[in-house]
Amino acid sequence: MAKCDEGYQCDVCGEYVHRMTDSDLYLRFIIGEVPATALLSAAERHIRCNPTLAQFIRDEAFEPVQVEGPFSRDELDPVDVARREELVTRGWKRLQEVRQLGISVSEYPLPEFCRQD
Repeated sequence: MAKCDEGYQCDVCGEYVHRMTDSDLYLRFIIGEVPATALLSAAERHIRCNPTLAQFIRDEAFEPVQVEGPFSRDELDPVDVARREELVTRGWKRLQEVRQLGISVSEYPLPEFCRQD
């Protein structure tokens, strides 16, 4: 089996990220925070192992994550929180569906982040 089919080791908990749907790296790619060129070299982690991002996912299918301290969504500007929740939640939903869509990796990002070269 190819390494990419086995998953990559989470740089936070040390366990393998076996499913793309649990990948913080691919979520950040989908929402425009990671370029495609970094997908093979950037550190991987589970979405829940990056609570400062995971706290913005608002969906019944995703158990909420609470962050304490200065990076908590409760400490941030409510307008910025609403924008971030909308983006990250749309990205998470997209991540849950991309494998079934039969599209290329370059088409994974949300429409506003797809490169039109």
